[in-house]
Amino acid sequence: MNRKIRIGIIGCGAIGSSLAKIIKKDFKARAHVAAIFDIDEKKSFTLARKLGYNNVVVQSRRDLIKRADLVIEATHMKFAYDIAKDAISSSKDIMIMSVGGIVARYKSLVQLAKRKKSKIYIPSGAVCGIDGLKALAFAKIKKVKLTTTKPVKSFDGVEFVKKRFGALDNINRDKILFSGPAEKAIQFFPQNINVAAILSLAGIGIKKTEICIIASPKIKKNIHNIEIDSDAGRISARTENIPHPDNPKTSFLAVLSATAMLKQIFEPIRLGS
Repeated sequence: MNRKIRIGIIGCGAIGSSLAKIIKKDFKARAHVAAIFDIDEKKSFTLARKLGYNNVVVQSRRDLIKRADLVIEATHMKFAYDIAKDAISSSKDIMIMSVGGIVARYKSLVQLAKRKKSKIYIPSGAVCGIDGLKALAFAKIKKVKLTTTKPVKSFDGVEFVKKRFGALDNINRDKILFSGPAEKAIQFFPQNINVAAILSLAGIGIKKTEICIIASPKIKKNIHNIEIDSDAGRISARTENIPHPDNPKTSFLAVLSATAMLKQIFEPIRLGS
């Protein structure tokens, strides 16, 4: 396809803004940012100004979807499903960053995408090992466990943590905030645990995937340890991430993972599973 791919970005926070800048800098030969939208209009205009673009800010996600070939959702899990459904219903492709918001209704989106001939892209996010997990899914997987350790400030504003543990300042040593199925982790930690959602989709589901979340005053990185046990082998993967400079609740690797997926979309060769 000679025509540049028109990209619409919904959500102009840390991830959406980073991806917009990367698309302009690294993928300008194959794509361009055609539209941006955020419920906070100031963020939209700020990003447009930084990009040096005119006439890209739109007033609604429906306006954005009309302008785009590929929609990038970079908002919050509570909006992700509706955004994905609207984009796919309009026969547009979509990349979903807030995967926790679609995991419970993932199959319905897949069926809709088949009917509309759209594609759904979900980056690996802030963790390594998804390729191996996808392969082992064709064998019998016995166990998938994720242990996530993050700096205490990463959990600022999380209602579950406030109710259970009080002020974050009270956490002065490693503290297990949660231990249980991914289904509950996604519910209680919507801005911290997208990794649990992608692991669940690639492996044995949100009810069987085990999650342990730890707040640590000793570290500055986001650390993810994955253990996978199956009939075909075992995988142990550890990822140490630097938090995104504009949002410590997410890892910068999440942005880079989405960048790598964009390259897969734009280029004729796809590496890895």
